[in-house]
Amino acid sequence: MDAVETHLIRTPNSGSTEPPKAPLDDLGTPQPTPDQVATGADVDSTPRARSADTNEKPLDSGKPAVDERSMVHVLRHKHFRTFWFAAFGSFVGNWFEFIGAQWIVAEKTRDTTWLATLGAAQLLPTLFLGLLGGIIADRVNRKKLLMATQLAMMIIAIGFFVVVGWHVPIARAIWGDETHADNFLLYSFLVLASLQGITIAFNNPAWQVMIPRLVPRDELVRAITLQGISFNTARALGPAAAGALLAAAGGEWLFLVNAVSYIGVMIAVTTTPDAPAPARDGKLSDLSIIVKDIKQACAFMFKNRGPRAALLALMVFSVFGTPVLRFLPLFVSQVYHLKEETFGLLTGIMGVGAVVGGLAMRYIPTWYPKHHFIPMSVFLGGVSILAFSIATNVWLAGFLMFFVGIFWMWSFNSAMSALQLLVEDSLRGRVMAVCNMISLGFMPIGPYIASFCGEWFASSLKSWHPAFWHDGIGTQAGIALTAIILLGAGIVMTIWRTPEVDGLKPGDPGYDRVPGFFRGLSAAAHRPR
Repeated sequence: MDAVETHLIRTPNSGSTEPPKAPLDDLGTPQPTPDQVATGADVDSTPRARSADTNEKPLDSGKPAVDERSMVHVLRHKHFRTFWFAAFGSFVGNWFEFIGAQWIVAEKTRDTTWLATLGAAQLLPTLFLGLLGGIIADRVNRKKLLMATQLAMMIIAIGFFVVVGWHVPIARAIWGDETHADNFLLYSFLVLASLQGITIAFNNPAWQVMIPRLVPRDELVRAITLQGISFNTARALGPAAAGALLAAAGGEWLFLVNAVSYIGVMIAVTTTPDAPAPARDGKLSDLSIIVKDIKQACAFMFKNRGPRAALLALMVFSVFGTPVLRFLPLFVSQVYHLKEETFGLLTGIMGVGAVVGGLAMRYIPTWYPKHHFIPMSVFLGGVSILAFSIATNVWLAGFLMFFVGIFWMWSFNSAMSALQLLVEDSLRGRVMAVCNMISLGFMPIGPYIASFCGEWFASSLKSWHPAFWHDGIGTQAGIALTAIILLGAGIVMTIWRTPEVDGLKPGDPGYDRVPGFFRGLSAAAHRPR
């Protein structure tokens, strides 16, 4: 389970009815002790006092924590509820754009390298600008920054709409004929995807520091999980609807839907409390301050075992788990020999699995810690993606994609929740930027590995055993390879675990680094006795 649940702990003692005291965080909210983490005990996280500096820490409701395990109770916070529903609409729009862009490029090129390049154009800017985005998010008004980035992304979505809808007339106007229309469309996609990636580098830190300001600290994990469920519910509904619209009306309308969806987010953001940056020394224009900020964030992430291990899990799954989604349109067209509706449905099935996975997390025992849960999720993610890559029947593939969605959700959500709980608010923007820089910036590596190895395998097979060759064998082989690497990484992380992910330190009860794969899966050292 991602967090120790917040219930009242009642421990009998001689001559006193007072509950045992728990350490307080900066908001005055009791935090679980290492003993409670180790044994799975619960802690009363009723806030003791409201923080005097609401600009520096997540908002505190000032009311007793809700003694419920349901994540839906987080929606009782008005500003979070408004933002959550608007974000859901935007997530649906994002999936419309993803389906449109992936399918159009796949159909125009039928080339895994082009799909990998499209992903690189969108994600590589985060590698180079992610830290700058985090620094700015820690030094400017987060609300205004989010408004600006959402507006920019709406304009870029309109650009996609124009290019897809009018690339033929535009090519005719520029070159006098239609022969360059497809090249104009493809390279325009790369330019627009790059602009989108630059915007995302500044949008993501602003987005990630917004949620902790809308809910009390003791409900932060539930809010993050609920946001993940929202994203994956959109993944379940959006792609299926997008595939139908793509087949019926054409790809340009998918991008228009995405452009409109940003309006809801901007309206919702205007209703939230102001979010000025925490008080900081120095000016953003001072290069030495920027260098200092970067060093602080990197020191936190790379010198502390807990954040470093959570970040490593994110990076591994980002690089070796996500190629399956990038190459999914080629599975549909080359392996199953079906159309865009199937691409939308398979992506939607993955979203359904992710939603089920998010909801199922509440049933993970409270004593099962994150430093066991994250490696287990990565391992099972590799197993499910490997099985999917081998399947040639679309019904079996759909069944397996459901489980890919579950373990995808578990891996990303649990690692991100661990990071959010370990970082203090004054570092949050920069730390999340480092996280985005690593996980998103390195994400294009996986598709290129899968593309190169898959094409090599397909050409070798065609030369030596042509009877076994078929159009989609290279796509299958590339994804199988990345899945095997992911599976192996999950095994290694399960054997050699990092208790610091849960805030445990050497000498704390439950601090167990004894190697063992089945010991890691069972978390027997943490099971209540």
